[in-house]
Amino acid sequence: MQVRVAVFGILRFPPERIAEVLPHLRTLVETTYRDDGCIAYDVAEDPFDPGLIRFSELWPDDETLTRHLQAPHLAPWRAAARSCGLLARKFTAYHVTGSREI
Repeated sequence: MQVRVAVFGILRFPPERIAEVLPHLRTLVETTYRDDGCIAYDVAEDPFDPGLIRFSELWPDDETLTRHLQAPHLAPWRAAARSCGLLARKFTAYHVTGSREI
């Protein structure tokens, strides 16, 4: 499957709340992989900035990404993130015109 859209983003939580966030985040990631048509959906806590969660996502097209953003499992995730003290959120989508291994 060819990548057409790449998304990079961050969420910031109070570092002491990360353990509380992780079960909700796991559900989000597993459901997204299973149901939303992503090519890759990777999430990790930044080892040098406690409380910062980084996302990298690859999607086959804008339509698939749009469906993901409207998927029913996003509302419970967003509510859980807010209840866990979400401090910041920033995501940017990029159109991919080509790729090469480096």
